Amino acid sequence: MHPTLRIATLATLLLGGAAQAAETLAIDVHRDANCGCCKDWIAYLKDNGFAVRDHVERDMGAVKQALGVQPRLGSCHTGVIDGQFVEGHVPVAQILELRKRPDLLGIAVPGMPAGSPGMDYGQARQAYQVIGLTRSGQDEVLANYPADKAPRR
Repeated sequence: MHPTLRIATLATLLLGGAAQAAETLAIDVHRDANCGCCKDWIAYLKDNGFAVRDHVERDMGAVKQALGVQPRLGSCHTGVIDGQFVEGHVPVAQILELRKRPDLLGIAVPGMPAGSPGMDYGQARQAYQVIGLTRSGQDEVLANYPADKAPRR
């Protein structure tokens, strides 16, 4: 291979890799050290191409309060992407949609519904909603997952 062509090929590969790396979404996940489903949700995010920064916290209540997570929306772990919270077992599809919604403080799957990402342990799947919290404090249902349609890994 001609040296100029070799350099051009190498540059293309490097730039392509940089572009792919730039498309990887980074998310911070705050969780309790002893929570297994939190670790499973992190694995789900990684399996779907997210770069996860895992933060083990002593006081999750303080983390949630600082991010504006309302108690009615609470779950076990809290993610942060682009300054918006991602509370609980939120599917990747809604996390990606959140990035298009600067009008929201964040999104949540309240509680720990069976069959949601990170809570898929083979048991019967529960219906659940993904709820957005507007900057004015209103809840907005963004997605409904019926019991038989909950996403799997």
